[in-house]
Amino acid sequence: MKPGIHPPYDKARIICACGNVIETRSTKKEIRVEVCSNCHPFYTGARQVVVERGGRIEKFRQKYGK
Repeated sequence: MKPGIHPPYDKARIICACGNVIETRSTKKEIRVEVCSNCHPFYTGARQVVVERGGRIEKFRQKYGK
């Protein structure tokens, strides 16, 4: 690597919207994210709510009678 052309690689904080703070290293001092491993449904085991919506035929039948 050539000296003097690379940005400094120092300690950084990743701050999640849920309040979790992760210490790492980066070229930025602070990184803000919306979802982290503590609040993501894949890692927490939370299930997403799937709203079952009727198809076009069911909507037509509800709207027009049959």
